[in-house]
Amino acid sequence: MFEFAFVILLIVLVVAALGAVIVRGYITSIIVLSVFSIVLTVVFAFLHAVDVAMAEAVIGAGLLTAIFVTAVSKMQRRS
Repeated sequence: MFEFAFVILLIVLVVAALGAVIVRGYITSIIVLSVFSIVLTVVFAFLHAVDVAMAEAVIGAGLLTAIFVTAVSKMQRRS
């Protein structure tokens, strides 16, 4: 059961990575990248790397998403 769930998570991880690159809109790409980071957090937790999972959750899903959304909103205001 553990292996099956892990393989599903890895497939979702690859699909999210491809989706972040293929998607057209900036905000949509940021959301998909945030989903990638959350799934990667779960993968790290599955691997019993809880400290790395917490760092990925805080930095990857939280901080980087906020920075990217702020940058895109400022960029769209200038245009």
